[in-house]
Amino acid sequence: MRVALVTGGSRGIGRAISEHLAGAGHRVAVNYVRAKDEADAVVAGIGAAGGEAIAVAADVGTEAGATELFAAVEERLGPVEILVNNAGIVRDNLLLRMSPEEWDEVLAVNLRSVFLCTKAALRPMVRARWGRIISITSVSGISGNAGQANYAAAKAGIIGFTKSISKEVGSRGITVNAVAPGFIETDMTARIDESMREAVFGQTAVGRFGTVDEISAAVGYLASEQAGYVTGQVLVVDGGLAI
Repeated sequence: MRVALVTGGSRGIGRAISEHLAGAGHRVAVNYVRAKDEADAVVAGIGAAGGEAIAVAADVGTEAGATELFAAVEERLGPVEILVNNAGIVRDNLLLRMSPEEWDEVLAVNLRSVFLCTKAALRPMVRARWGRIISITSVSGISGNAGQANYAAAKAGIIGFTKSISKEVGSRGITVNAVAPGFIETDMTARIDESMREAVFGQTAVGRFGTVDEISAAVGYLASEQAGYVTGQVLVVDGGLAI
C-alpha cells in the first residue's frame, strides 16, 4: 500500500486519521512536536493491530522542521504518497486584544505548515504521477467565528490554497482536497461547558457533536483510489452547522 504522513498525528483527529489510514493498509508516519508519549502510543497501537507506523518529531511550521520531517520519513518508509496536513493550534482572543505573536503562531502552525509540507511532498508525487493531499480546515474558515480571527484566517487560507494547488497538479494524477470539521468530540471540546454544548447542539441539523472517526473516514475516502476524480473540494463534516 501507500506511505502516509499525518502532521499532528498523535492526538484527537490526527490520531484517528493515523489509525484509520493504518487500518486501510498504509504505512503511516505520525508527526508530533512535543507529545512523544502520545505519538509512541499511537505507533504501538497500530503495530499491535498488525499495521506499520513510525513516530517522527518535527515542527512543521518551520522550513527546517518540514525538510527534516520528509527526509526522515523517506529514509525510513519511502516517499510520502498520502499527505494529511492536520497540525493545528488555537490562540483565541478578540482582535483588539490579540497580540502579533498570537496571530503569527497560529498562521505558522495552521497555514504555513500546509504550504511547507505540500511543497515538500509534491516533487516525488509528480515523478510518480500519483498523490493524495488532504488538509484539515474548519467551518470557522467558511463562516468565521468571533474570537478566532487568526484561526479562521488560517483555515480560510487552507481552502484557497487547496483549490489553487489542485489546479496546478491535477494533470499529474495528484488530488488536493480539504476536510472541514465542525464541533468534534476531542480533548479540546471536552472543556466546553454544558450550556455552550447545548447551544451548539441547537445550531446543528443532527443535534450533536461529531466524532473523530467520522472525520478520519472522510479523510480515508479522499486518500483512496476511488477518490481519483475528486479534487479541489472542501468536504464539510459538521452535522449541518454551516448550512
